Amino acid sequence: MNKLIKLSLLASVLTIAACSNNDSASKESKLEPVSSADELPEKFEEPVNLSLIKHVTGDILFKDGETIHDNVHTKWAKDTFNIDLDYLWTTSGPDDTFDTKLQLSLSANEELPSIISIRSSITQDLIDSGRVMEVGEIFDKYASESWKSAIEDDPNSWDAFTRETGRYAIPILDFKMNNDVVLYIRQDWLDKLGLDGPETMDDIEEVMDAFVNEDPSGTGETTYGFATGFGNNFNTWMSTSEWVFGAYGAMPNQWNQAEDGSLVYGSVQPEMKQGLERMKEWMDKGYIHPESGLWDERKAVELFTSGRAGIIAGPHWMPDWPLSELLQNVDDAEYVPYEIPTGPDGLAGRSSGVQSSNGAIMINANATEEEIQAFFVYQNYLFDHYANPEEGSEFEYGFAEGYDYFIEGDEVSYRNIDDGSPMIVPDKYTITFDGARIPSLYINTLADFSRGKEPETPYEKKLNLVFPEGAWDAARIVVDGQDKQILSMFTGPPTPTMLSKSETINRMLSESYTKMVYGELDINEFDSIVEKWKTQGGDEITSEVNEWYEEVQKNRN
Repeated sequence: MNKLIKLSLLASVLTIAACSNNDSASKESKLEPVSSADELPEKFEEPVNLSLIKHVTGDILFKDGETIHDNVHTKWAKDTFNIDLDYLWTTSGPDDTFDTKLQLSLSANEELPSIISIRSSITQDLIDSGRVMEVGEIFDKYASESWKSAIEDDPNSWDAFTRETGRYAIPILDFKMNNDVVLYIRQDWLDKLGLDGPETMDDIEEVMDAFVNEDPSGTGETTYGFATGFGNNFNTWMSTSEWVFGAYGAMPNQWNQAEDGSLVYGSVQPEMKQGLERMKEWMDKGYIHPESGLWDERKAVELFTSGRAGIIAGPHWMPDWPLSELLQNVDDAEYVPYEIPTGPDGLAGRSSGVQSSNGAIMINANATEEEIQAFFVYQNYLFDHYANPEEGSEFEYGFAEGYDYFIEGDEVSYRNIDDGSPMIVPDKYTITFDGARIPSLYINTLADFSRGKEPETPYEKKLNLVFPEGAWDAARIVVDGQDKQILSMFTGPPTPTMLSKSETINRMLSESYTKMVYGELDINEFDSIVEKWKTQGGDEITSEVNEWYEEVQKNRN
């Protein structure tokens, strides 16, 4: 039903866009275009109003008396650039609240803001509506060298927003390898049982067997080898089991590149069957909790942080949260990050996004030159001064003193480290959600700490204080193990057949595979299930995905 509503709304958008457009049509620019970023003003003589929309998520916190409309960030933009940030509307609550509001706004042909910053598939609807402008040439002209360099750190980030006629959204950059997984294993259990850290899938099985059958906790209560929740997917953001399939050369729930260069859906490749067989063996032996197929990611984490499981897989940042809860819950508990294991043929694989972006910035097709310049003046400044600040600069310790950092005497502290209270992070107020990020800087900085590098720059000193050593070591494992990445290659808009059929056929796969792990469906039915997926829409989707990929390759070249 939701997809039918979305398609209906999009049809309305396209129809209305073809007939009329009321966005800023009567506004006239007072500024003339300039030829490069160097010619942009540092501060505007006359106030520039930059209209926006925003979803105020639960982790966006404010000081008493401040709101998204009036806060330390809006004051900074006004004082620094003479830019007034004007929110036409905001939403809160579930993420789809924002999507629904924007879809309805589009279908009603309501005014769009001058700058549209979103993390949503509606990006593609907006591009198709014709109500946003081509931004590639504008970016090439107005973006600062530091911003361009950050984009070049991941050239694939433009792919999702590129059409034959140009680039229609600027990728919001995120950190590289931010979700690449490692294994976190209870080192105190390994030591107690006289076991070495595992390197192969057979080693993992030996370790899990001991964790289940030799009372590593010393309490006599039931313990499990591996905490995982695959109620949503096998390949997910935390407590994932993707590495089990990666050991056989498979990677479920994403589009991977085959040997011939084409894209194939990982969940239907023959190697998946071997991973399912291994998961079933572990379920039969009690290595996995019997409710894992019903659990989401957070529920599975609770099994580990309560001290009842010995292994969990997830990103390098998990020692900061939620694995710190294990140390609070269980006296003398210790865990250590390990590299994912190799399978019988020496393979190992972790899922990794091909691009380091987490949203998009679009510019209203009728935005004035003042609005365009104002956005680039604002965002260039953040990349030049905030993404990797210099010693003594205004962002040396963070965005604003008393918000995301505190100075006590000669010491800089971060409240979330000192007393566990929520930290107010003003960069979440920014137009691009997180201020400005250089994709490879973060993970490589943490990895360098693990290798013994002492922090020198303000950025390094902050990361050194904020992240525990376990995260450093996990980051090093990820960086050193980049050869194990299985890239998720499809970053485009949902194809027509995806919109109409993928939810149904992928749910069929998920339910069938879960039944196989539980022994409710014979794993030998794998081929017939895959064939069903193909004939009910999978082959059409595969063809459409590869048409998109060929077009991306052509446009990039």
